[in-house]
Amino acid sequence: MVAARPAGARSIEELLADARVRLARVSPEQARAEQAEGSVLVDIRPAALRAAEGEIASSVVIERNHLEWRLDPASDARLPWVTGYDHRIIVVCSEGYTSSLAAAALQDLGLSRATDMAGGFQAWAAAGLPWVTAGTNAVTLAPGAAPAPGAGVSGVPA
Repeated sequence: MVAARPAGARSIEELLADARVRLARVSPEQARAEQAEGSVLVDIRPAALRAAEGEIASSVVIERNHLEWRLDPASDARLPWVTGYDHRIIVVCSEGYTSSLAAAALQDLGLSRATDMAGGFQAWAAAGLPWVTAGTNAVTLAPGAAPAPGAGVSGVPA
């Protein structure tokens, strides 16, 4: 039995809808084109999921529990390249749900150009875009991100 919802509480569906209203989400093809032009693809999936699914070459892996600290320009724990609020950051998760919530959190920090990729890594792979076996050192791991051991998966060569 589910207890009555407290006053002011919102469902995850409501939170997701509110986040997505704020985002100009991009397709996998758009994300790839933007990455080629200098946008940063930030993969927030945990190591086990990256091992099972694969990785997008040249993405930056920042696991979800470290995201705001690594990308907040005002944080002492920010990544060295985070020097201002104008970075174009495209957040990637497995299916495009968690990434929407994460991108909205980045916008709350002032990173107004942050967004996410619709459909996540699964949509990227389904679109036939290049990806690599996890653990091949084709991604940049942010401090605190666990490396994904190679799991024997393969995709379109990057």
